[in-house]
Amino acid sequence: PIFPPKLPLPPEQRMVLVACGPFTPSDSVAFEPLSDLLEVVARDRPDVCVLLGPFLDAKHEQVESCQLPGSFSDVFRLCLRTIVEGTRSAGSQLVLVPSLRDVSHDFVYPQPPFPFPDLPKEDKA
Repeated sequence: PIFPPKLPLPPEQRMVLVACGPFTPSDSVAFEPLSDLLEVVARDRPDVCVLLGPFLDAKHEQVESCQLPGSFSDVFRLCLRTIVEGTRSAGSQLVLVPSLRDVSHDFVYPQPPFPFPDLPKEDKA
């Protein structure tokens, strides 16, 4: 039998936290579940935090009934600001992966990255 070559082990372990949206309860666009998750990030301080959308779900009750407190992009900017501010002290590298059901993002495949025009330069990386 042929065995794959042994790969060298990394010199140190990395902690990766992965979470999948939606990050809102079904009856409001308050990002309470996201806030709870960010508390875990702040406590555990993972090296990498991968968040998979949807961040604002197209199937959300308030999205479907057009009862959002602002535009799709306004609500997503609030979500993004919550994520960046909630993880800044943890020093985690953030990876945000859009979903086909994110209303504030193009639903084409392959999906382009999220645009972040309002982020300060130090947070864009």
